[in-house]
Amino acid sequence: MMDVDKDTIIDEIKHLKEKHNAVIYAHYYQRPEIQNIADAIGDSLALARIAQNSDADVIILCGVNFMAETAAILCPDKIVICPDITAGCSLADSCPADKFKEFINNHPGHTVISYVNTSADVKALTDVVVTSSNARQIVESFPLDEKIIFGPDRNLGNYINSISGRNMVLWDGACHVHEKFSLEKILNLKKQHPDAKILAHPECRKSIILVADKVGSTQALLNYAIDNEANKFIVATESGIIHEMKRLAPDKHFIPAPPDDADCACNECSYMKQNTLVNVLNSLRSLSPRVIVDKNIADKARIPIERMLNISSKLGL
Repeated sequence: MMDVDKDTIIDEIKHLKEKHNAVIYAHYYQRPEIQNIADAIGDSLALARIAQNSDADVIILCGVNFMAETAAILCPDKIVICPDITAGCSLADSCPADKFKEFINNHPGHTVISYVNTSADVKALTDVVVTSSNARQIVESFPLDEKIIFGPDRNLGNYINSISGRNMVLWDGACHVHEKFSLEKILNLKKQHPDAKILAHPECRKSIILVADKVGSTQALLNYAIDNEANKFIVATESGIIHEMKRLAPDKHFIPAPPDDADCACNECSYMKQNTLVNVLNSLRSLSPRVIVDKNIADKARIPIERMLNISSKLGL
């Protein structure tokens, strides 16, 4: 895309945003040009809070479709649009609602805690939703002997079990991006850059987490990179976050951790990259594709999402 074309598209996006009283919210894993035009960027917890408090009539949610579903559940009076409705999530897809319901039925008497990376149907089966920013604290808000089902991310669940002394029953799901990081390649990068800190998302495999200097959500990794005195960081999460890291810490050096199965030097989520300036523009022109969640499902799913937000607020998260 030529610069003049990009500028024209951005100008029309700005015009249509004003016309429709619309806002654009983007996840940290979005393309840099999407992050640059967003009214707010953040991780799943931040975007949920921002959407809930928005006074806009139209929300363009640049992320994957479960994020737009969450915004639609929290904002039933607003038009919520996902510019590319086919932008899915491997982790959410690993947990079909009918199979998860069977899993719950096979473990009676358990509190069900679901990661936000799930469909609205799975959230409707859940007692409380969590994000990677608040999962540990919300789990620890329950008594130590509480019987808990945690889904769908086994890596995040195992990590929380290891640091909280819990023994949650885990659904066997995973994120295809975070599963692919290569321990060998990360350790080779560490040899080349011995002064670099290793940052890892808790969706990574245990072997990656064990060598990390900091384990946390995208927001936590961003904050650590800004505040830490180190000048180099090896980043083991989706590489889209590096755009914001560079913007907020331009004098520091960020090295994307590579995957196992490719020669490229970064690890990207193809779903997150489906949103483009062109389809953001088209979504503002047509106010579609609109995300509408069945009211019965939305009413059930709203309860565990709001419970998460309330617990997070009480815990100061």
